[in-house]
Amino acid sequence: MEYVTRIVIIGGGPGGYEAALVAAQLGAEVTVVDCDGLGGASVLTDCVPSKTLIATAEVMTTFDSSYEELGIIVADDTPPMEQSARVVGVDLGKVNRRVKRLALAQSHDITASVTRAGARVMRGRGRLDGMQALDGSRKVIVTAADGTEETLTADAVLIATGGHPRELPDAQPDGERILNWTQVYDLTELPEELIVVGSGVTGAEFAGAYQALGSKVTLVSSRDRVLPGEDPDAAAVLEDVFRRRGMNVMARSRAQSAKRVGDRVEVTLADGRVITGTHCLMAVGAIPNSAGLGLEEAGVKLRESGHIWTDKVSRTTAPGVYAAGDVTGVFALASVAAMQGRIAMYHFLGDAVAPLNLKTVSSNVFTDPEIATVGYTQADVDAGKIDARVVKLPLLRNPRAKMQGIRDGFVKIFCRPGTGIVVGGVVVAPRASELIHPISIAVDNNLTVEQIANAFTVYPSLSGSIAEVARQLHTRKASAEG
Repeated sequence: MEYVTRIVIIGGGPGGYEAALVAAQLGAEVTVVDCDGLGGASVLTDCVPSKTLIATAEVMTTFDSSYEELGIIVADDTPPMEQSARVVGVDLGKVNRRVKRLALAQSHDITASVTRAGARVMRGRGRLDGMQALDGSRKVIVTAADGTEETLTADAVLIATGGHPRELPDAQPDGERILNWTQVYDLTELPEELIVVGSGVTGAEFAGAYQALGSKVTLVSSRDRVLPGEDPDAAAVLEDVFRRRGMNVMARSRAQSAKRVGDRVEVTLADGRVITGTHCLMAVGAIPNSAGLGLEEAGVKLRESGHIWTDKVSRTTAPGVYAAGDVTGVFALASVAAMQGRIAMYHFLGDAVAPLNLKTVSSNVFTDPEIATVGYTQADVDAGKIDARVVKLPLLRNPRAKMQGIRDGFVKIFCRPGTGIVVGGVVVAPRASELIHPISIAVDNNLTVEQIANAFTVYPSLSGSIAEVARQLHTRKASAEG
């Protein structure tokens, strides 16, 4: 009888379910252990819900900022003296019901795909049991909701348990007025005055979304600017847009505590100032779900932050144990988690595999405008990590942007000085997540600015700016060599 490799995956997020699909396709016997529903935080409480909410906000923003310039007239019964008041409103309860419905539907679709591929899905919490057995196998103990336990034997285990919102000791969420990002979808009414603590990707996305939906937003940032980890030119554009739309952006303002006072929330800053609002959203990072899994007892090394150490093919320090996704702290992106999970299965099951290359990862901040990046960054160039030339072209010059009333944004491309090979790029624009793809292809395939410049683009189109930046880089290369 032919031996079948047994794979147990703890966690059903993108890292887990994508790994399950690959392992099942390669003929392994796969069990996915998950306690919340396949899709994980990405589908149930993070990516899918937040981007669904943002989709509604995006419609509101586009309407508010463009309809007068584009000549659109909205006829209603608003008295003349109040014509500047908001014409379009939002039913947040209805929006959030749609958000939850779509998240559950996506989770069910994923479960169906994994089951159809031949994998078994178990509801419960999994943990490693001791050291590797003499035959190389490992034991995984699964505890169901009713407390019953089942022991699984695996030739390889993948840990893909994700993370959960970080909380400040003096700003504990109550799910009503003080919220983390998993709780906002329970709101039935739009927050009148929302304080967002944290100006990273999550904080910026929610601040922009609720501002567009009609909340009065204060964004509290402990750093000099919003999105401190993103391209500085892109962050500057976004912060300017936020302020122009009426958001109160408080830089260099670290929140120390948040407490309820009746139907309001008081947020105390480190310098003693107190700001108040009707609601407060805490977006101060995430903690890896690595506790209670028996990892260190099994020989799995953890970083000081609690993240699991992995190499570029997703191996941990324990033989036969792999890890993927936010629990590894590599890149908190669903696409990276999925790639880590797939790489782990390809590696263990003996298929051809290339190590994870983070310099080809494209990412996007779903604000308005969106900020998409790939490859080497401005920080890399400024720090001397790579020698590159850069050209940045404002979208304001693009004919399609003018037609659509787009004023903010740019395309920036980095290329090597001698060869013109594209090594990175930034796009700030509506739907930048779609526009970054040709630059991602160029980075992944070592294409040159000349090759991008010579490819036809539609006229008029926003993608024309990508070709124009490539042409400018190519011209500068030619003049420099001449």
